[in-house]
Amino acid sequence: MAARHEHLSKREHQAMDIVYRLGKATAEEIQAEMPDQPSYSAVRALLGVLAEKKLLKYTRDSRRYVYEPAIAPEKAADSALKKLLRTFFDGSPGKLVASLLDKNERKLSAEEIASIRKLLDE
Repeated sequence: MAARHEHLSKREHQAMDIVYRLGKATAEEIQAEMPDQPSYSAVRALLGVLAEKKLLKYTRDSRRYVYEPAIAPEKAADSALKKLLRTFFDGSPGKLVASLLDKNERKLSAEEIASIRKLLDE
């Protein structure tokens, strides 16, 4: 499934992000959330492609289609994280964490630091 997520266009990513955030949405609702709104027919075509790729599923509600993710958000997040690790951190979780903890690059709150410490201790 990861391969299908890696080859999405910018608009496909936008639509998937919106559907994951909303949980379920119609083409009209997705269109309203998109930057530089494409036409309604373009959004419908885009959603059709995502359904063909088996990334979205849909049900009919009267005359409308209601779209929802075909892949659980946790699975999609895991796939995205693995891609991020491979692409930018040579597959190393340690390098990712080190980049997050770099004081010159990131400012972490005390709560975030405590949460990371707790996770590491576990």
